[in-house]
Amino acid sequence: FHFNKAVARVRELSNAAEALTGNDAGAPWVFRFALETITVLMGPMMPHLAEELWAALGHATLLVDAPWPKADPALIVDDMVTVAVQVNGKLRGTVELAMDAAEEDVRNAALGIGNVRSFIDGRTVRKVIVVPNRIVNIVV
Repeated sequence: FHFNKAVARVRELSNAAEALTGNDAGAPWVFRFALETITVLMGPMMPHLAEELWAALGHATLLVDAPWPKADPALIVDDMVTVAVQVNGKLRGTVELAMDAAEEDVRNAALGIGNVRSFIDGRTVRKVIVVPNRIVNIVV
């Protein structure tokens, strides 16, 4: 129900499809699938243009008779997260970690960043505050 958001999401998909290279395994199939999905998603916004594109893709039936794409919830779950690392409340770096990583692993990864180490060298770390999947704040 938000036209601008719908257009933006379709554009994100078209940008991802455009970024495919011919060297990737299965790239032609993925590109074709992306084009068909983009055309179906454009249907409610630009019905006449979408019908023309659907016919140009070689379909004998009308776009309006095509099924709506089904989302697979397993594919939209992020398994990695970017965690911000602060020293005394100031951002000093970020680290990519597995989602819901153990607190000890998050702490070790944060303390292992070169920029963070330079700010805590020779100083005593009084506290390390870990907010899971979000931020690590190191108090020196």
